[in-house]
Amino acid sequence: MIKTLQQALKMDREKFKVPRSVQQAIPIQRIWPDGVFQSGTKFSKTFRFSDINYAIASKEDKTEMFLDYSELLNALDSGAAAKITLNNRRINKEEFEASLLLPMKEDGLDEYRKEYNEMLLSKVSGTNNSIYQERYLTVSVHKKNIDEARTYFARVGTDIITHLSKLSSIGEELDAEQRLQIFRDFFRADEPQCFPFDMKAFAKKGSSFKDWICPQSMEFSKDCFKINERFGRVLYMQDYASYVKDDMISELCDLSRDLMLSIDILPVPTDEAVREIQNRLLGVETNVTNWQRRQNANNNFSAIVPYDMELQRKETKEMLDDLTTRDQRMMFGILTMVHMADSKKQLDSDTESILSVARKHLCQMATLKWQQVDGLNTVLPYGIRKINALRTLTTESTAVLIPFHTQEIMQPGGIYYGQNAVSKNMLVADRRKLLNGNSFRLGVSGSGKSFSAKEEIVDLALSTEDDILILDPESEFGSLVEALNGEVISISATSHTHLNALDMDSAYGNDKNPLIEKSEFILSLFEQLVGAGNLSAKEKSILDRCTADVYREYIRSGYQSEVPTLKDLYRQLMLQPEEEARGLALSSELFINGSLNTFAQKTNVNTKNRIIAYDIRELGEQLMPLGMLVTLDSIFNRVIQNWKKGKTTWVFADEFYLLFRYQYSADFFYRLYKRIRKYHGFVTSLTQNVEELLKSDTARLMLANSEFLILLNQAATDRDELASLLNISENQLSYITNVGAGKGLIRCSGNLVPFENSFPKNTKLYRLMTTKPGEC
Repeated sequence: MIKTLQQALKMDREKFKVPRSVQQAIPIQRIWPDGVFQSGTKFSKTFRFSDINYAIASKEDKTEMFLDYSELLNALDSGAAAKITLNNRRINKEEFEASLLLPMKEDGLDEYRKEYNEMLLSKVSGTNNSIYQERYLTVSVHKKNIDEARTYFARVGTDIITHLSKLSSIGEELDAEQRLQIFRDFFRADEPQCFPFDMKAFAKKGSSFKDWICPQSMEFSKDCFKINERFGRVLYMQDYASYVKDDMISELCDLSRDLMLSIDILPVPTDEAVREIQNRLLGVETNVTNWQRRQNANNNFSAIVPYDMELQRKETKEMLDDLTTRDQRMMFGILTMVHMADSKKQLDSDTESILSVARKHLCQMATLKWQQVDGLNTVLPYGIRKINALRTLTTESTAVLIPFHTQEIMQPGGIYYGQNAVSKNMLVADRRKLLNGNSFRLGVSGSGKSFSAKEEIVDLALSTEDDILILDPESEFGSLVEALNGEVISISATSHTHLNALDMDSAYGNDKNPLIEKSEFILSLFEQLVGAGNLSAKEKSILDRCTADVYREYIRSGYQSEVPTLKDLYRQLMLQPEEEARGLALSSELFINGSLNTFAQKTNVNTKNRIIAYDIRELGEQLMPLGMLVTLDSIFNRVIQNWKKGKTTWVFADEFYLLFRYQYSADFFYRLYKRIRKYHGFVTSLTQNVEELLKSDTARLMLANSEFLILLNQAATDRDELASLLNISENQLSYITNVGAGKGLIRCSGNLVPFENSFPKNTKLYRLMTTKPGEC
């Protein structure tokens, strides 16, 4: 027997004691707040790591991921054991309802909340949607004391997290509370969690941490066990196929049940492994030589070496070659699995399903007989191994049991954006938790951009007190905003709605003196009228002087008197002695006293409503530059005012490519994307003409720096541009090529996940959100 395995078995050997209680059945003896657990002389530490998009990657990308995962396995220390665990955890219904369902508020909108909640409940009650899969890597080592163990885990932990990051997987150490939560979720899945684990509080009471995770009862029989009222069974991989496909693990975990699958790995030092294989090869060659000598003694000089001997010789030589020239390591491994069910009948049916999946891959799984306790302790990420049915593997044959499938987005407290197109799990993202919450929705006309944005607006409007501001160039959001008790501000030369361009209060701008900010705004306004760069220094001085004169009385009254308008500014310009002042007045006359004077009158709409849609469809080419200036100034200052109050603001801009036709609005949104995060704000842009947008370097930067993107069906030219900009593979591009409405890719914090999103059509919300002719 190999020395490493012999030593490991010797050190893992413990004197068996019959447990007298469920607490004694838990093989953890001591825990520390930083997540180090002790069992005998063995210390363990668990790391959680995120999934990666292995299932939808191209063949080249899969090969690269496979090699990176092999590097991770090669980096495992030969003095320790590793356990990779996949945990299928059923979403707790109470937790789900608390985090995702909209609470009733009795504000006249509860009818919409009920419809939205019914939609969410229909998604979570599907086949796999109520299962959330987590991945853990547990490292265990024999050390004399906790200090030696901590030093070891500090070094090993850095290596593990670094190798995981190469795979685009995020690794994190688990503390004691997080590790214990895994066991509580397994043992007490049918019980609601009243309070989180608090180590100090438990210590003060003199209670054991085991009291928090232990079930009421545990019963073990020949081939299954019972925890409280649930049944479970532990299986192990009895026989491996000579060729195993890389999707076997994901298929084994595809069962919509509470289950855990663990792969225990015991790395062997390379020099020791080479010696062992050389000895085996020597034994094989000796057997072959002895066989030939016997044949020669019988005058059979042309006899061919038997196939089994030749195969043994070939495989041994290949393994020696792997170890010496192909950077492979020898490892001992065992795959164990536990699955739970609500009844014995269901348990037997699930077991047969798992066995058939294994047979499909030419592998043989078997039930552990009279070893269910040891099997359970082996599967759970305690960091111990009680089953010794080990199989000799190389790095590659271990790596083929790859624990990755498809990325998920499940951020507690977030918003529902659809279902994963591969796993069918819900995609829940919280843009507040990203580096920046900036977002784009891109897709051809009819792909579902507006519907997706409206769905997000509905969730925000019904679940939060945040402000929502919408720039609506196509009059698509009006009916929804009115239904949510918001304000629609229709801006045009013929509209009865007016926005005063000189509106200002004490909270205007980001400086202590709001007049300075307003003066800059008026300079920008006149630049739009006379042409950018055409204002002379003298004209700028006149405008600054007149601005101060116009606002003097208003500021002196403490912002209580009547707000001045552009007509007041016009009169002030006419009073100035300089000829340039009259020139400025004349250049602005059309927009102040003329037919396009919609921004020169007092505001007659509610600009304080928390949901506002600025409908600029009828603005016209002549009024558009001025209208955009006033509207965007109003939006930005609402963001600043809310920031000062500690309130969040969401800004939505539809048909974004139209805004980039005007330099001022393009520059405004470029600055907004850079700055809005500091002001507790989030901006979302929708556009169908992606290629036109990407002609602007400014827009490309905004797109590349946005942490949350929803990519729907794309035109061929747009796909190529996006693939280049966002590094999207050919396989991933298929999810935005000739697909139906509401289907595509979500890019969230670097994760690229295919999704599909449907909404019940027989609801009032659907009729408010849809833009399809005949359905509105």
